[in-house]
Amino acid sequence: MQEIVGESLARRLVAWGVDTVFGLPGDGINGLMEGFRRQREKLDFVLVHHEEAAAFMATGYAKATGRLGVCAATSGPGAIHLLNGLYDAKLDHVPVLAITGMQETSVLGSHYQQEVHTPLLYQDVAAYNLMVTNPQQVPGVVDIAIRHALAMRTVAHLSFPNDVQVAAAEADPYRHVSPGTPPASSPVVSQPAVPAEQADLIRAAEVLNAGTKVAMLVGVGARHARDEVLLVAEALASPIVKTLPGKMVVPDDHPLTTGGLGLLGTKPSEELMEECDTLLMVGTSFPYGKYLPSPGQARVVQIDIDASLIGMRLPLDAAVTADAKRALQQLLPMLSTRADRSFLTRYQQARDAWRADMVALQDPAREPIAPQYLMSCVDEAATSDAILTCDSGTIATWAARHWTVRGGREFYLSGNLATMAPGLPYAIAMQHAYPGRQVIAFVGDGGFAMLMAEFLTAVRHGLPVKVVVNNNNSYGQILWEQIVLGYPEYAVRHRQPEADFAAWARACGGFGAKVVDPKALPETLRAAFAHPGPALVDCDVNPNEPPMPGKVRYDQAKHFTEAFLRGQPHRAATLATVARDKINELRS
Repeated sequence: MQEIVGESLARRLVAWGVDTVFGLPGDGINGLMEGFRRQREKLDFVLVHHEEAAAFMATGYAKATGRLGVCAATSGPGAIHLLNGLYDAKLDHVPVLAITGMQETSVLGSHYQQEVHTPLLYQDVAAYNLMVTNPQQVPGVVDIAIRHALAMRTVAHLSFPNDVQVAAAEADPYRHVSPGTPPASSPVVSQPAVPAEQADLIRAAEVLNAGTKVAMLVGVGARHARDEVLLVAEALASPIVKTLPGKMVVPDDHPLTTGGLGLLGTKPSEELMEECDTLLMVGTSFPYGKYLPSPGQARVVQIDIDASLIGMRLPLDAAVTADAKRALQQLLPMLSTRADRSFLTRYQQARDAWRADMVALQDPAREPIAPQYLMSCVDEAATSDAILTCDSGTIATWAARHWTVRGGREFYLSGNLATMAPGLPYAIAMQHAYPGRQVIAFVGDGGFAMLMAEFLTAVRHGLPVKVVVNNNNSYGQILWEQIVLGYPEYAVRHRQPEADFAAWARACGGFGAKVVDPKALPETLRAAFAHPGPALVDCDVNPNEPPMPGKVRYDQAKHFTEAFLRGQPHRAATLATVARDKINELRS
């Protein structure tokens, strides 16, 4: 058969090492689908139930593998549905190529059905954004789009009109009147680890060596630099604080880390940020300035591969634009090994006390089930190399504090977009990428309900993901955010009873179990995790368990009280829960 543009695209994806496209067909991409069909032995098309999930899967695939994620959707509504997942990729700096359809060129501008001009729609989300209008552009523009996504760690977008998709790949429909030629390229990109400038390193070392209370804040940009982070922290006698996306940079049980920072972080991490006189930020532009040292309190060194992300939050004393691993390797010999470890020791003791408090909240005797206990049971039952994906919401708090990164374990969530619903699509993509590993999606009932059809995707593709639903029958994080503003909750709880998502899992052909009794929880999770196919455990948890910040500030306590005085529903149950949490912490 004559090669068409759709096949030329598919061949070029394969040449770039792409082996998977996540998507949903439609008449707007039938020519592309024919190209994928012709390359089906080398290019797997994972059929999903919603295009938003396809974009989340491409993003999750890119996050876990470091490779290009690819998603495809039809013209108009299909292309629109991709956007949320694509913004997740953009804001978390991972490479994703989005491929969409477009109405044939002869009808554009005539208000034709589904005529949505996706290049205009995608102009904010995509760094490279093009509607292909001539077969001669392919495969050159495919190379350019992919290089943009990989080199800039962001989203690229190509839109193909119907008639171009099915045109002969060698078609040359127009007279060439300019001195230019169609783009000729090859499927290669150079991405060396960027070393730091010597002058920048000298300045950074001077600042760090002069500090007496040094703290490190590491983000996901240092994921590949675990050994170097630990060596530098050891030399500086520095506690290591982790951002939530950077949770897996350092094992949670390592003696040098005090855990996370921010609303979902730990009390010792927050307090050491208030005390440190020097801060080394590596692979993060942590957005929550209230949790960082006050301007003028600490001297700051920041290392990041992207110069545009340096110095966004605090005035800097030294900026190092480089790959985190290379920069720390270069910096280490320039550091003076610190003999005084009192600052570190004090916060190690505070960390131990914090961990004891968190263990105390994992109370198996409480009914309704404490979400902290649910997460601790997941942590206990999971393998040493399990991948945990997490939705946004109160579940992120429980995962941040009770999922232990150790061994080969990993952790992923929507970091900067903080969108609901990516947990299950992430898990499906990561299970597809790593068929031999255990992949667990820890999701809330709200996020799961948004894209629950994708559990059927897991069943139909034979992907043995494990889904744990933290079911509080509400939008829990929003509930507490309303209260912290000083307002009683409103329109954030669903009517009783809680949904039985386990029934949906069984209807799909997977394992499904509903848990309301804490005594049944450990064995149910073990059975689900041992099941050879997709499995779901729907656990009803205490809806009145507040995701308390590591350190309660005065204004938070004040607004919490105001909300209760203004008529907060369920206040008796909430106060009883808070009191019991405090009693358990005191007992620890």
